[in-house]
Amino acid sequence: MAWPNPFRRRDEHTRTCWGYTFQLTPDHLTPEQAHPLKFSYDVLGEECYDILKQISPQEAPRAETPLPKSESLQKSRETVPSGEKPSKPKPDLYAIFRDNHENDPKLQQLWDEVTTIPDWVDWDQIARGQDIFYRYGGATMTGLAYQSLLGGMGANRVVEVLARTGGFSVKVARHRLFETAQHILECTRSLESIRPGGAGFSSSIRVRLLHAAVRARIMKLAETRPEYYSVEKYGVPINDLDCIATIGTFSGTIIWLSLPRQGIWLREQEVHDYIALWRLIAHYMGTPTEWFSSPAKAKAMMESLLMNEINPSETSKILAANIIRGLEAQPPTYASRSFLEVNARWLNGNELCDALGLGRPSLWYWALMSGQCIFFMSVCYLYRSIPSLDKRKVSALRNVFWALIVEGKYGLGQETVFDFKYIPDFNVITARGGDEQAKMMEAGVERRSLNTLLIATGCLLFTGYVGLKVTAGILGRIF
Repeated sequence: MAWPNPFRRRDEHTRTCWGYTFQLTPDHLTPEQAHPLKFSYDVLGEECYDILKQISPQEAPRAETPLPKSESLQKSRETVPSGEKPSKPKPDLYAIFRDNHENDPKLQQLWDEVTTIPDWVDWDQIARGQDIFYRYGGATMTGLAYQSLLGGMGANRVVEVLARTGGFSVKVARHRLFETAQHILECTRSLESIRPGGAGFSSSIRVRLLHAAVRARIMKLAETRPEYYSVEKYGVPINDLDCIATIGTFSGTIIWLSLPRQGIWLREQEVHDYIALWRLIAHYMGTPTEWFSSPAKAKAMMESLLMNEINPSETSKILAANIIRGLEAQPPTYASRSFLEVNARWLNGNELCDALGLGRPSLWYWALMSGQCIFFMSVCYLYRSIPSLDKRKVSALRNVFWALIVEGKYGLGQETVFDFKYIPDFNVITARGGDEQAKMMEAGVERRSLNTLLIATGCLLFTGYVGLKVTAGILGRIF
């Protein structure tokens, strides 16, 4: 929730977008300056995907018989539920790429690109950036889920691609969120994981090839039926601007929106370290990295995207609603729909959440959300101030997050290799899930937030009582 700053200067360069106020600088992009980025993309990655597809023919999706347009807009394909194995596992394109890059000049070119570490990489800084994710673990995860991902559904161009994969229907939205979380956890698990050959490195390449697969598939379908997807209107699917926005939502949005709105501000060095980590991930994923060369540039890009790209559509409402319904009353948090919605509203503001069609929770849930923020602030600032406790917390949360999200029975159940299972075709358009309320089985995160709020209120009352007694005593001695 954005609080007004009475000391903020306002002039002709001041802009307010979706409850966030900032100053325009030369680093900010106008819509005209950003427009070419909608039509540039990772050409090398797509060329390599085509080569790998030839090496592994079963990876290519079979051609679908087009349905009449009226029917195609009504169907939504579901995928294999979490915990169930597909009948025939798909090949790991990264493994094929790793084992065959010497046999093709394009594959070798990509391999050289991603394994050549840029001069600006400082591995000590990268390691510090990884620790930051866990230092503010609960608040960071909250920001990723409700602002970076759910709030990101306000980008009307991006959601047109997501809707055509069918991967954000109610039954699979939670699984998709966990897959995204796995990639982030792999990139932050250890320094070795983000070096070439590590788990974070390999998953970044897998996601890069997956993006190439989705882009190529949608473009091919658009050639057959132009009304399926408008390149002129939406740009090339998963273009450079979209990829910059993705890196930005996982870095800049967390630093300058999500954490401050939960009462947490990073130190200056932490900001530099976290941006550097995500700049390296951008390098692996074929995303232009110059926009993350400094915190100032990253912040300006985040604000430019907020100003130019966030414009929710009807498709945005469908996907946002499906994310809420996919997470509702699910373990391990067992959060109610209203508590999920208040998380989204606290982080994104009422204006954007109204545009996304989210419900308006009662004051009770706003009070619970304040309790959650107090809990995060208390834990994060306490542990950060004591280096030994900070080190233990970072180490513990690395294991806890991995166990819950990747290995746990309520998470993915097993590591994903980001295979091409959400395949765009003429018969796939994500539909809105039902509005029925899920039955609550556990108190979960709401009970913790209530307990924190009660404790904070009790401490405040006790402190006020002691203060009054002390003040009365002092005044009594004086007079």
